[in-house]
Amino acid sequence: MNRQTFLGYFYAAAGAALFSTKAIFIKLAYMDKVDAALMLALRMVTALPFFLAVAIYMVLKSRREGRPLPPASAWVGAVLVGFLGYYLSALLDFEGLVYITAQLERLVLFTYPVMVMVIGWLFFKGRITWLGALGAGITYAGLLVVFLKALPEGGSNTVIGTALVLGCALTFAIYQLFAKRYIGVMGSLLFTGVALSSSAIACILHYIITTRGFDFSATTRFYWLAAGCGFFATVLPSFMVNAGLSRISAQATSMIASISPLITISLAVWILGEHFTIYDALGSAMVIAGIAVFAATDKKPEAEKKQDMAGELEPT
Repeated sequence: MNRQTFLGYFYAAAGAALFSTKAIFIKLAYMDKVDAALMLALRMVTALPFFLAVAIYMVLKSRREGRPLPPASAWVGAVLVGFLGYYLSALLDFEGLVYITAQLERLVLFTYPVMVMVIGWLFFKGRITWLGALGAGITYAGLLVVFLKALPEGGSNTVIGTALVLGCALTFAIYQLFAKRYIGVMGSLLFTGVALSSSAIACILHYIITTRGFDFSATTRFYWLAAGCGFFATVLPSFMVNAGLSRISAQATSMIASISPLITISLAVWILGEHFTIYDALGSAMVIAGIAVFAATDKKPEAEKKQDMAGELEPT
């Protein structure tokens, strides 16, 4: 294995691991103050300068090199798609974590590639193979095992939280399908900078409007956890995943990302003290195995895979 390949695996794994800490930061912050909108707003306050800087840098680079900027329709499309994929999706996810464990949240989110397959088949002339259908069946059967295990203890909270995070996964899946056309026109870095900057602004405005003011008061610990979520679980892993993708295949990057639920589960048990039973182990294994089967059916050309994944950071 040469140095660049090794770095590719390292960046992809490190990015997946850091993305996995998002739910941990959120659940720790909720111990001080259960306010999903505030947590999301402060997370985006931390992340916005970085993604805005990327967008500005790419615009200046294009001008310096004499290349035309994307048409206005692409900018509008990137803003709207970012609103769907990183504002609405994130809001549903943060609200869902008020009701369910970090373990269940991560497993529900991890099903979004199956949703991409199904929605693509229904509305975008995509295809579903027998292996893809099998992977979807295994994934949701595993999710059902974990859900039914959590239901007696959480009751209606489990139902509400799971529904909210399923909504998050669904909106992110739709984002993935619409994002492709704008990534092709704008390039992955400019698209990502514009889409995430617009969604960050939307998250901040959402909090200001819904609370009727600029009261961002919270504990110092809450601020630090929100900032950590914004930098270590949002900004840093997004650049690491892109760095990995530039050195290794999209399929390898995708398969490495399958460690994400395992890391979240381990951290949730270790840091948050969440219970992990044989049913959680069985359901988690089924979800991960189902996604692995699904990923094995992806036969798109490597160039197309890289374009699809270049704008993909992580749900919320």
